Amino acid sequence: MRTVTAVAHRGHPYRARENTVDSLRSAFRAGADAVEVDVRLTRDGVPVLLHDATLKRLWGRDLPLAALSSAEVHGLTGGGVPTLADALLAAGDAGAAGNTGEGRLMLDLPGGADPGAVRRVVDVVRECGAEDRVYYCAGPAAMLAVRAAAPDAEIALTWTTLAPPRPVLLTAVRPRWLNYRFGLVTSQLAARVHRDGYLLSVWTPDTRRSMRRLLDAGVDSITTNRIDALCALRKPR
Repeated sequence: MRTVTAVAHRGHPYRARENTVDSLRSAFRAGADAVEVDVRLTRDGVPVLLHDATLKRLWGRDLPLAALSSAEVHGLTGGGVPTLADALLAAGDAGAAGNTGEGRLMLDLPGGADPGAVRRVVDVVRECGAEDRVYYCAGPAAMLAVRAAAPDAEIALTWTTLAPPRPVLLTAVRPRWLNYRFGLVTSQLAARVHRDGYLLSVWTPDTRRSMRRLLDAGVDSITTNRIDALCALRKPR
């Protein structure tokens, strides 16, 4: 029976604040195979988990992350914003990942990430010995930078149109996955992706109806804010 990979979007956001260690651990306990997290760099070049460019939405501080040192971020958030190294350690904890022993992280890089920032993220993954349990997702520019920094990295190329990626881009990026917004996905698109030799991942359906449709369409991975619902739907299938 085909197994669909269950990816928790930013952790377990309905149980714990997104992109935090508590949220990661909660998602793995709920049955996630991987957790998608957003990675940005502080002023002093430390990769941390944060989706937005500022601390305002999650932490009530209207300050740009890029203007803050990692120590300042730690102080302003009470240690709530984990470094990427902290997140990798938490995901690798056997007690955090349910029956899997070690949890995987899907690292989403911001669209404006420059090659130097991407290399720093890749370096931290390498320093933590986590290459085998990390994969990367984002648009073409960031994924080209990942491929240049890590020739063997696993990549999910995020794609937002129905027109397929150009062959020259696919040759350069060498993705394992094509990562589509879920509303674009049909069984015909899934068949095309598989015919071209790629796995199909989708983001971010949060209703059971949408998840069932995607499972029936033949996707290989679903990233969702409702990891409990997805894991429950996978069981009888």
